[in-house]
Amino acid sequence: MLYDKVKEVCKERHISISAVEKELGFGNGTITKWNRVVPTAYNLKKFADFVGKPIEYFLE
Repeated sequence: MLYDKVKEVCKERHISISAVEKELGFGNGTITKWNRVVPTAYNLKKFADFVGKPIEYFLE
């Protein structure tokens, strides 16, 4: 699942999801909601660029 990959990447980089949200200017809980809803393409791309992964990594 997408959210599981997001959590895994954050864990590998030793950064919390809330810290990523703050850094990217996302609202509180935006990324956490990705376990229930599909993120916008813009937000997913912004996250992927931030962590240095291609967006396809999260869509597989």
